Amino acid sequence: MSTFLLVHGAWHSGRCWDRVVPLLESAGHRVLAPSLTGYGDKAHLLSPDVGLGTHIDDIVALIEDERDVVLVGHSYAGMVISGVADRIPERLARLVFLDAMVPEDGETAADVIPITKQLVDSAVDGWRVPPMGLFGVTDPDDVAWLRSMLSDQPVRCLTEPVRLANPAAAAIPRTHIHCVAGQPAGITRRPVPPGEPVRELPTGHDCMITMPAELTKLLVEAA
Repeated sequence: MSTFLLVHGAWHSGRCWDRVVPLLESAGHRVLAPSLTGYGDKAHLLSPDVGLGTHIDDIVALIEDERDVVLVGHSYAGMVISGVADRIPERLARLVFLDAMVPEDGETAADVIPITKQLVDSAVDGWRVPPMGLFGVTDPDDVAWLRSMLSDQPVRCLTEPVRLANPAAAAIPRTHIHCVAGQPAGITRRPVPPGEPVRELPTGHDCMITMPAELTKLLVEAA
């Protein structure tokens, strides 16, 4: 049995994993799928002060009493899990970057994906970015469900740098899962370092909604 901690990306909530969680549990695994501060059941905490550090703290607090966690970060949460790995590498068995940002030390989300700077510049009230697009989801029922869980993203999440100074974090095995259908214009992936496995899913960005069974299989294989 593995313990999976699934971290959602920008604008989403922990509900986005609702189709994956029961599949992992039925395969005998333990699963945590929290909402980060400012989303889902924590939407009332959304404020200009919420940033990348807030979300790293969220996940570190959940893992402090855990061991051998498979930490999965979708999209923006690649920044989050990188920061968590720097803080508590001894608690983690593997990092899974799910169509995710993969930063270097000192980078912001806007550095990793430069087009993000346009979102920062157009922020409402100077600090929050409304949801952009439908993340590759096309089924009308899925679109309605997705829209029901989306919240604005604080600018600070996109402009706060991640600090990666702990050499022990580099020893954590990593897997990358890429969604290869309908790649948005202006977004390019960085090369994956040699030796880090890469898997692909023929779907859009929100694969946990559009291909939950196939994603679950890849997560189990990674663990």
